[in-house]
Amino acid sequence: MRAPVAAFALLGLAGPTAGQEVVPHVVVGDAVAAPLGGQIGVAERGARIIRNRETANCLICHSLPDRSEPFMGEVGPPLARVGSRLTPGQIRLRLIDPTVVNAEAVMPAYHRVTGLAHVDERWRGRPVLSAQEIEDVVAYLSALKE
Repeated sequence: MRAPVAAFALLGLAGPTAGQEVVPHVVVGDAVAAPLGGQIGVAERGARIIRNRETANCLICHSLPDRSEPFMGEVGPPLARVGSRLTPGQIRLRLIDPTVVNAEAVMPAYHRVTGLAHVDERWRGRPVLSAQEIEDVVAYLSALKE
């Protein structure tokens, strides 16, 4: 059974883009090896997504190696060197739905729409991040090796 995940709308975040749908994917072990929808990620866009406190809001729980970013969280693991610790496929699965790896994960599922609790009406049936945004974040985080 999946742990309930609070929706981002409760944090006052912007709603999803119109037409944003969950892209089918295959989980093998602790990873999703294939890029979602065959998308190619762009690290620079991923960096913007990670830093955007109105959408993904990653920095509420995680810290970046760039210490110039103010008010980073300490609840989740630091993102420094994540590209050395996890493969792109492992990062991808943790973004899509971290409860597949850890049923007690407090990190929200960014590309899952079922089994969620307390979802604002604007978000019902829509993922927080599109397939392209997931791939952009995977590209950025995979590059964090030092």
